[in-house]
Amino acid sequence: MLALTELGQRLRQERESKGLSLEDLQKLTKIQKRYLLGIEEGNYEVMPGKFYVRAFIKQYCEAIGLDTDAIFEEYKSDIPSTQTEDMPQQLSRVRSRKEIPQHTKGVSKAYDYLPTVLVVAGVVVVGIIIWVIAQNIVSDKNKEQANQEAPNSEVQQSNTQEETNETTAKNDNSNSEDEQSAADKKEQEKEKAEKEKAEKEKAEKEKAENEKKDSGKQEYKEVQKTGRSATYALSGTDAFNLEVTSTQADTWLDVKNGKGNAFFSSILKKGETKEFDLTKETEARVNIGYSPGVELKVNGKAVDLPFDSSKQVRQVVTIQYQPAEAQ
Repeated sequence: MLALTELGQRLRQERESKGLSLEDLQKLTKIQKRYLLGIEEGNYEVMPGKFYVRAFIKQYCEAIGLDTDAIFEEYKSDIPSTQTEDMPQQLSRVRSRKEIPQHTKGVSKAYDYLPTVLVVAGVVVVGIIIWVIAQNIVSDKNKEQANQEAPNSEVQQSNTQEETNETTAKNDNSNSEDEQSAADKKEQEKEKAEKEKAEKEKAEKEKAENEKKDSGKQEYKEVQKTGRSATYALSGTDAFNLEVTSTQADTWLDVKNGKGNAFFSSILKKGETKEFDLTKETEARVNIGYSPGVELKVNGKAVDLPFDSSKQVRQVVTIQYQPAEAQ
């Protein structure tokens, strides 16, 4: 095993202080365990390239709650700088493909398919000729059948007229009944629409009244925001209940009060929710190691994270609480 660098020793101590194994860190960062071990041992030769060394160290720091910029500055002598890597073999393969004349390949393939095309064309022509002959035979048979059925056409026409008259009388009666049914249906639809409108107006009125009642109660507003940390003030309520849910991936979660006492300091699994009753506290500090997919609720109401999780993966939210009875 290689000797630990100062950076590797610092990262390993911080990881172990959080109670995380390399397997846990692999789940959080999606980086293979052998690369994480290489970072701790300073064995950067196992990495796929120098660019990945800096990227993996950055993800390692964010997962265990360290300030990436400060780490890169403090241990810049231990971290290799990125350089463009040559790719002679790939360029060579690209040139070899371009040297092959593409137009000669197309001409060669066309000559290969020519006999098949000629055979298919011949089959199509023969099929057309057979179809034309068959159509002529069918046409002649239809003419003979029409001449034989002509004497019976007048009798059939008379019967058809009588059936038409009977159908017309039935349709007149049916239309009268349909008109009555349509009028009844229209009236029912009108009554239904009026009822739905009244119910909707009633629901909107009740909603407006409830919102009016709630407007003078709980208030959650931003006090300040800097770096990756933000402070909010919670007032107008006699309860302080916090819910934290991770919906996309495992994340490191650390919840402390204003005195530094920890309520939770471990991995929050994907799909898991933690609830905290902080009513007796005046301040709570929530440290989220991997914020994408993390949801916060204060007293059952969802609140937004202070920063865009695609730009700030690690976020720290401080909530200052003042009970309504103390105001």
